[in-house]
Amino acid sequence: MTEAIVGAVPPGVGAIVVGNFPLTSGQWILPHRHPQHQLAWTRSGVLSIAVDDTYWVLPPTRALWLPAGVVHRTGATRDAVLCSLYLEPDRCGLDWTEPTPVGVNGLLAHLIAYLNRDDLADAMRLRAEAVVLDLLQPLPTMPIDVPYPVDERACAVADALLADPADQRGLEAHARAVGASRRTLTRLFVRDTGMSFDRWRTQVRLRASLALLAEGQPVSKVARDVGYSTPSAFLAAFRRTVGTTPKRYLHGEDVFETPGTTGR
Repeated sequence: MTEAIVGAVPPGVGAIVVGNFPLTSGQWILPHRHPQHQLAWTRSGVLSIAVDDTYWVLPPTRALWLPAGVVHRTGATRDAVLCSLYLEPDRCGLDWTEPTPVGVNGLLAHLIAYLNRDDLADAMRLRAEAVVLDLLQPLPTMPIDVPYPVDERACAVADALLADPADQRGLEAHARAVGASRRTLTRLFVRDTGMSFDRWRTQVRLRASLALLAEGQPVSKVARDVGYSTPSAFLAAFRRTVGTTPKRYLHGEDVFETPGTTGR
C-alpha cells in the first residue's frame, strides 16, 4: 500500500482546495484521515474507498463525501487520478456526518476542474465554490458491507471467497475444508459478521461485480465471473441487495427501490 498524504492542506480564499493524486490499478493508500471534509472523485478510471467493512466503487459519475476525521482507505481498480476536494469544516455549509455518495454531472465535473486553476480571482473562486456546494446532492445508495470474520476457520473460508467470488462450493464443502461442521460454520458467520453465510457471499460477489461493471464489462460476463449462472439471477440479487439496477447505481440515476423488493 501507499503512504497517505495527510499533511496540512494549503489554505485558500474560500472553503475548497483541490488536490490530484495518480493511482495505478491495484494501488491502495494506507488507512488515514483528514482534518477537512473530503470529496473523492476521479475523472477517469475507477476508485474504491473503504471505511471499515463498508466499500464504495466510484466511476466518474459519482463521488464520495468523507466527513472530517473519518478513517478510510482509497484505491484504484483501474488506473485513475484521485481528485480530492478538501473542504474546511468551519467554512463549509454542509454538515453530513456519514460517508455519502453524490452524483457527478457535467457541470460539477467542469467546476472541479475550474477550481483546480491557480489563476482565479478571489470573487470568481468564491462564486464557483458556492455552486459546487449547491450541486452536491446525496444519492440514496446502499453501500456494500463485507464484515470480515474473527474465527480462524471462518477467516479461511472468507479468504477463499474473497480470492474467488465465483467459487461454487456450498457451506458443507467449505466447512469440511476448514475442519468444521456445517452447523459450526453457520454459527460463526452469524456471530462474527452479523450475516448468514449465503448473504455474506452475496455481498462479496456484488462488491466484486461493481468494479467490473464500472470498467464497462458486459453484465453477462460479470455475472459469470462473480458466480452467477445467468445474468438475470445476478441482476435480481443486485436489485434485491443494493436497491436499484447496476446501470442506475453506476450512472447516478436517482430512482431507487426499497432493498428486499424486486420491483416491476
